Amino acid sequence: MPQQPPVARTVSPPRPDASMSLLNNVMDHSLDDGYAEATARREAEGGPLPQPLRAKLWLAAGLVLAALVVTLGAAQARISAPVVAKEREELIDRIEAETTAADELARDVERLRGEVGERQRRALQDQGGHQGALVALLSGATEVTGRGVKLVVDDAKGSQADGGGPRESSGFSDTGRVRDRDMQRVVNGLWESGAEAVAINGQRLTALSAIRAAGDAILVDNKPLVPPYTVLAVGDGKKLSTAFQDSADGQYLHALQENFGIRSSISAQEQVRLPAAPSLIVRTAEPRTAGGTGQGTAETGKGTS
Repeated sequence: MPQQPPVARTVSPPRPDASMSLLNNVMDHSLDDGYAEATARREAEGGPLPQPLRAKLWLAAGLVLAALVVTLGAAQARISAPVVAKEREELIDRIEAETTAADELARDVERLRGEVGERQRRALQDQGGHQGALVALLSGATEVTGRGVKLVVDDAKGSQADGGGPRESSGFSDTGRVRDRDMQRVVNGLWESGAEAVAINGQRLTALSAIRAAGDAILVDNKPLVPPYTVLAVGDGKKLSTAFQDSADGQYLHALQENFGIRSSISAQEQVRLPAAPSLIVRTAEPRTAGGTGQGTAETGKGTS
């Protein structure tokens, strides 16, 4: 049996990129099939809003919230404003009432002090007999006007509170500052020189007045004074001035001026005015009754204005 000739098969030529089949597969299917399916399903169900729109919605929500907070704050302030104003008015009324009460009490104190002082002055005048005016003068119970001297004592220029020097050994911490001991000697010198009444910076001195120190301040009857210290004394102006400058206390003041720079000046005055002492101490004495020693001892009572 004759054989048929074989039929020739047509073979397609190989692709030039046949060796890059893996790379071609990746390029043709760049997105995973599962990822592509999930994306398609999300788009079909209505996926998330685009990013710009979402940002605008968040901004709008923030603005609404801020406006709500501001509105609530304004409403709260409007509600609390009358309460605060009322409390402020009540506080002002209380302050004014307390101030008025304090002023009334101060006026009462001054009135009572004046009454006590007037009674003391009358008692001094009555008990002094024909020397009532002199007793009132020497006790500081009355205002005094007449001839006298004006003595001004002041610290040295540029004096410091932490200085030193020869006066430190006598209890002074600064050589250029006027101390209570200086003023004590000045006042005692004026009394000894014939002064009838003395005042320092308007503070009337009596026989019981005390000049002390509290730190760097000088106290006269517990009232602080500040330099310069103006001392007014009633008496024969020229004689009193001369007698004081020639006295030991006047020489002491001159030595302070020469050695430590403390400034002082004295001048006779045709008229000086000294106020009455703000507070008087009255002492009365009575003889002892039977059974006493009989040697003139007395009981003393004190009264102060």
